[in-house]
Amino acid sequence: MIIWRRRECYMKRSVSIFIACLLMTVLTISGVAAPEASAAGAKTPVALNGQLSIKGTQLVNQNGKPVQLKGISSHGLQWFGDYVNKDTLKWLRDDWGITVFRAAMYTADGGYIENPSVKNKVKEAVEAAKELGIYVIIDWHILNDGNPNQNKEKAKEFFKEMSSLYGSSPNVIYEIANEPNGDVNWKRDIKPYAEEVISVIRKNDPDNIIITGTGTWSQDVNDAADDQLKDANVMYALHFYAGTHGQFLRDKADYALSKGAPIFVTEWGTSDASGNGGVYLDQSREWLNYLDSKKISWVNWNLSDKQESSSALKPGASKTGGWPLSDLSASGHL
Repeated sequence: MIIWRRRECYMKRSVSIFIACLLMTVLTISGVAAPEASAAGAKTPVALNGQLSIKGTQLVNQNGKPVQLKGISSHGLQWFGDYVNKDTLKWLRDDWGITVFRAAMYTADGGYIENPSVKNKVKEAVEAAKELGIYVIIDWHILNDGNPNQNKEKAKEFFKEMSSLYGSSPNVIYEIANEPNGDVNWKRDIKPYAEEVISVIRKNDPDNIIITGTGTWSQDVNDAADDQLKDANVMYALHFYAGTHGQFLRDKADYALSKGAPIFVTEWGTSDASGNGGVYLDQSREWLNYLDSKKISWVNWNLSDKQESSSALKPGASKTGGWPLSDLSASGHL
């Protein structure tokens, strides 16, 4: 079932309005009975789809039918965690039609390694998502700490706790390394890390989807495809920013799919790779058409009021949803 949301969608010259309208008009829900009913009594995404798994390269629901999740990511929870609450997630579900929310828990830059209490915001996101019947990605957001092995023991500790708490919740997805980068490669660094962390999760949660990042800021899905993990419900992260990444990255995705590697776009933006710099509508549409043609799930970056092109909201916008067009950022013009 496709949710068409045309209200207040007039395509202003702004990346954020584009993002909001995009989410409101193309978000897809496919596939069955739920915690808290969504707008107009409709079944929630988790009620419709239940336990997710992998079939070939495709994410499928509890009935084995292909499902394409679409949603939005928080910015760093240590900076913009006030936007992650039940009221906001309910608005995103009912008004924008999201089926998945990504809780981006930075590890460095004042995140979990320095401030472990930020995990409480992850828990808040998961509990709200459970009540609202949407999927939620628990994102171990490495970035400036580009080698996942740098904090591997902390990652294992964190995912042991998360999987023990939520291993029986079918709406939970684990993203174990946001964007490996720098002097790292799949075979030597990322795959061994993923094998260890996945093993920890699987002791508590045998079924839920696990997504691992890939090399070069989660662009090198081709390398992972040539040396895949053994777990049956693992996917490989592909990240793109429409102003920077084009056909060359879709070619990598096509190669990975041809090798049987399932892909989840856990982060993409309409801006350039900096998260700023213009809004690239044509390139974004080209990417979204591609993802739709392959039924690849995606999460847009980001839900915050940060003063940058990739942010969905204007500084000072409400922390609990209910945003009129005047709350959407106007940081970029065509």
